[in-house]
Amino acid sequence: MIKRISPAGAIRGAIQLPGDKSISHRYAMIAAIADGATRIRNYSTGADCHSTLNCVRALGIDVGGEGTEFVVHGRGLRGLRQPSGDLDAGNSGSTIRMLSGILAAQPFTTRIFGDESLSRRPMQRIMQPLAQMGAIIRACEDKFPPLQIVGGTVKPIDYDMPVASAQVKTCVLFAGLYAEGETSVMEPVRSRDHTEIALREFGASLTVQGRKITVAGPAKLEAREVTVPSDLSSAAFFLAAALLIPGSRLSIPGVGLNPTRSALLDFLSGMGARIRLPQVESSNGELIGEIEAEHSDLTGGVIEGGLTAALIDEIPVLAVLGAATRDGLVVKDASELRIKETDRIRTICENLRRMGVEVEERPDGLVVAGRQRFRAAELDSFGDHRIAMAFAVAALAADGESAIHGAEAASVSFPQFWDTLAAVV
Repeated sequence: MIKRISPAGAIRGAIQLPGDKSISHRYAMIAAIADGATRIRNYSTGADCHSTLNCVRALGIDVGGEGTEFVVHGRGLRGLRQPSGDLDAGNSGSTIRMLSGILAAQPFTTRIFGDESLSRRPMQRIMQPLAQMGAIIRACEDKFPPLQIVGGTVKPIDYDMPVASAQVKTCVLFAGLYAEGETSVMEPVRSRDHTEIALREFGASLTVQGRKITVAGPAKLEAREVTVPSDLSSAAFFLAAALLIPGSRLSIPGVGLNPTRSALLDFLSGMGARIRLPQVESSNGELIGEIEAEHSDLTGGVIEGGLTAALIDEIPVLAVLGAATRDGLVVKDASELRIKETDRIRTICENLRRMGVEVEERPDGLVVAGRQRFRAAELDSFGDHRIAMAFAVAALAADGESAIHGAEAASVSFPQFWDTLAAVV
């Protein structure tokens, strides 16, 4: 699908965004191994999260509902059944990485695969700790999906993560729910803590001491009624557009403001963004609130170290925004971007150059010079949802009509993206 985008006069209004992908995945998986029926409201509409629901169904769990509200009839820690065929994770790295921790502890063998893009994403980061716990996992070339997971009894471990990853942490903690004793994960830097919050909400015994997270097994999880906050990562595209386009003023209610995710707001505020949070409250252990943003003159900034880990999903749109700042944007320590749905460092740089923007590609990041203008161009999503949405923002600030090829990629996380964008332009 080709989406043609004309320059915007201003971004104005209030928008309701879909449920957070990260939290939706976790609620669905935890609900499946909890006792009883969990009602999940504002579940993500993204294709990735529905891949998780489909995998849960294939494991013998009854999932009712439609749209954004589902009821997952959990069968307890030992209630999953061997699927009749292979599990399909689609394009979802979250599904295959996190669910593997649960599958490793089942009394059966499971094969889980994904689409062409997912089949190129390495899985050693979950395979290694799960092997330490006693799981047997076979992969294509010993690292790529499909994964054949020979389930069985897992043992507790103390795992020192070489690279911060909330998905890997979650995989190990999920396996630890089944182990006799305490399983610990030590993070090099703090990553998003939705798993810790959700596990506590469902009744797991979990402690956090600094960067060490410990879960006691075997756990007993109880069903809950939960509501997924709106997705801050989805909000990032609209916030960037409002900050970028003169005359803009935008309100987004009910957004997740988890401190391990809200580094985005701190970073933007540090560059001079005019952002307010008029209302903040807690729901199911997660902070949620309204975000208001308006056009701002931004100074630029540097993303490195722990901040890179905290902003990894937002870097594509921040790179776009960086070109319009006074001093530009420098991104370091982001080699993780090269093994996302695309090599995001390469695809960001490719599209920026098509728009006439000066950018330096580095092995672990990029440098975007400031005070630049966007030229109308033929752009490509490269099949990556975040690239499609980031360059929709760039197109709004271009000097003429731009076209985004492969625009359907946005549906992976945000099927309503184009309609929502049209509503505020």
